[in-house]
Amino acid sequence: MKALVLSAQWDPRPDYRVSEWEKATGKVITGSSVWRYPKLEVKEWPDPQVGPDDVLIEVKAVGICGSDMHFYETDEEGYILYPGLTRFPVVLGHEFSGRIVEVGENVKDLKPGDPVTCEEMIWCGHCIPCRNGFPNHCENLEEIGFTVDGAMAKYIAIGAKYCWKIDGILERFGEEKGFEVAALTEPTSVSYNAIFTRAGGFKPGAYVAVYGTGPIGLAAVGLAEAAGAGKIVAFEVSAKRRELAKQVGADHVFDPTEVTPHEVLMDLSDGAGFDVHVEAAGVPHLTVPEMEKALAINGKIVQIGRAPKRVPMYLETLQVRRSQVFGAQGHSGHQNFPNVIRMVAAGRLDLSPIITGRYALDHALEAFERLRAREDGKIIIHPDW
Repeated sequence: MKALVLSAQWDPRPDYRVSEWEKATGKVITGSSVWRYPKLEVKEWPDPQVGPDDVLIEVKAVGICGSDMHFYETDEEGYILYPGLTRFPVVLGHEFSGRIVEVGENVKDLKPGDPVTCEEMIWCGHCIPCRNGFPNHCENLEEIGFTVDGAMAKYIAIGAKYCWKIDGILERFGEEKGFEVAALTEPTSVSYNAIFTRAGGFKPGAYVAVYGTGPIGLAAVGLAEAAGAGKIVAFEVSAKRRELAKQVGADHVFDPTEVTPHEVLMDLSDGAGFDVHVEAAGVPHLTVPEMEKALAINGKIVQIGRAPKRVPMYLETLQVRRSQVFGAQGHSGHQNFPNVIRMVAAGRLDLSPIITGRYALDHALEAFERLRAREDGKIIIHPDW
């Protein structure tokens, strides 16, 4: 089959100690310290094999994630920008939807023809973190499109337990648009997990600030609006993305290079501060100091953006403001996926305006080049075009 494959050279930085586990598995904990000179190409790739607990899915729509871009882009020394778990070569793509065309012999609750979207975190279910209810922190974690083959291909094979049916989304949006909207479930669930599962959410009427309105930040804006936030403010350097933020629920949007975010937030809250601050920009060294200065009493900082940087924090602020910082990774467990699907199917959440581009798989490289500008919302690849 045809697939979009990323390969890179294993070339650890001089100051990075490669562990025995990394040597044995070929997986790297901190990808930006090992993988160099990435190469992205559409090429022929072996068809996926369906195990007894798996399903084979014909991919209908797959989104390009910021993580995918961080595989593709490099620093001045040629190392990829993504700081997390990786193993190459790999077929990219982890935000997707499609129809099941084959099921393994042990699969009983899914059948050929079922429309589904899937989790990206391939948790084992038997390690201690999984057994304790923390699948996003599985000790044996694999990630589709990161360490195992993803969905930027005609087919993907995946364990049935990671699949969620999307009939309700297709009923609301129709089949063509519905598959595209369903492909947004994964990034939306990342924001849902961060804001509601990890940080405990907020009461209706709370003030929410979102820093960065790429797809994750846009999902955070949409979720905040659906959950009844009293005021939503977004900060984004791209004018086009600022407009998208307005379309999905932001009351005010600002270019953070033209304003001082904490001053804006304190003014809009009459000096009370904002209750929830969502870091979705991946530049916490710039955003967190602003958040500190605009924390409401009992305010929350929610870290979603990934960045290999240490951040200065004045802990006295957290104490006197009775505030908290929450780190979030992944999207699995805790009813995250089914709740997002229900919200979309019910019409409570519509992120379809953030889809700003569509490409056939053969033209996927053009899509990646377009995304370098960081002006689009979500670009969708259609492997079946």
